[in-house]
Amino acid sequence: MEDRVRERRLEAAKRALSEARERRAQAQKSESEVSQAGKGERNGRGGLDPVRYGDWEVKGIASDF
Repeated sequence: MEDRVRERRLEAAKRALSEARERRAQAQKSESEVSQAGKGERNGRGGLDPVRYGDWEVKGIASDF
């Protein structure tokens, strides 16, 4: 009786590990797709990111937010 329970638990653990591996692989794949899609900005302004410093400046006019 205990052997059956132990076998079932081992099988369930193996299934859980394989499902977790699949989920991790899918998550890494989607993260890499997102990072690839987000590379490079089209027609954006050059220089450092203005949001990082708490204000946005365009042609000498700054607006805080």
